[in-house]
Amino acid sequence: MELKNLRRKIDDIDAQLLALLNARAQVSLKVGQAKHKDGRNVYVPEREQQLLARLKTLNAGPMNNEALEAIWREIMSSSLSLEKPLRIAYLGGRGSNSWLAAVRKFGSQLEYLGCQSIPEVFQSVQRKEADYGMVPIENSVEGAVTPTIDMLVDSDLQVCAHILVRISHAFLCKGPVSAVKKVYSNPQVLAQCRNWLLANCPPQRVKHISVAATTDAVKLALTERGAAALASPECARIYGIPIIKADIQDFAHNATRFFVIAHHDAAATGKDRTSIVFSIKDRVGALSSILTPFARSRINLTKIESRPIKKKAWDYYFFLDIEGHREDPKIRKALLRLEGMCKFMKILGSYPV
Repeated sequence: MELKNLRRKIDDIDAQLLALLNARAQVSLKVGQAKHKDGRNVYVPEREQQLLARLKTLNAGPMNNEALEAIWREIMSSSLSLEKPLRIAYLGGRGSNSWLAAVRKFGSQLEYLGCQSIPEVFQSVQRKEADYGMVPIENSVEGAVTPTIDMLVDSDLQVCAHILVRISHAFLCKGPVSAVKKVYSNPQVLAQCRNWLLANCPPQRVKHISVAATTDAVKLALTERGAAALASPECARIYGIPIIKADIQDFAHNATRFFVIAHHDAAATGKDRTSIVFSIKDRVGALSSILTPFARSRINLTKIESRPIKKKAWDYYFFLDIEGHREDPKIRKALLRLEGMCKFMKILGSYPV
């Protein structure tokens, strides 16, 4: 009787939840109409951040914040799809790490467009074939993803959001491991599993072959004899290929940061980051003098990285992440000073942390 009563209570609560969710959906439709009338963007990263932060503050348990965010992510995804059918471009196919990042950021209710390369993701958003793009920018083990960095320099698109995703790689193949002669995967993934591959699939016996996306690797492992793939466990589930060994990445803390790219960046939330790229004149102390305005204004730099300029030997772009929004007075002042000292400077975007 006690179990029956408890289940009756859950049924009653579910009925209330359903009514409230549909009431929320009705308001979301009106929000979408208001945004359309004012010419505003449907996806608003700063509003998303504020909403999730508020819910976590209100959460008294026993549900943990991670479960809470996963549930609300789907609720917000449903709301976005009601406001306007959005399309998100990403690298690879269903099950790729970029797909996982996109679904975690936007939820499963939107339309997703798989692309064969990072430049293709940028082109899809630039041509408005997609509303937003999800691209990897850096890995905690292997560092920057250079195709993304190169495209950020050349493209007019901006960064409007980011997400950090823990990355787990698995060794997948449908035949006996002893028969494996080739291992396919994305270059970053092969590098992140270097030690495991050397111990279990040494290059003297097994070829390590780079492909554009992990989903391409899985499809090859399914169709070629003697082929295996390094990909996510989600790929194994989606494409029906056995996991021979899970969690083969060399470092347990392996994570990848992804950028959401669009035709706009995000408004200030009070807890933001700004990414910029610049090149400087080749002279002694040039980089030190460039960074001085930030130190004087007590602006925290969370990242600095150099990248060779392809068009000119021994010349470099510098990528900088700054705590704060580009519209913050002291950030704006520092960026104006920086622009006057550089040969080239570009604000890649401001977005919520």
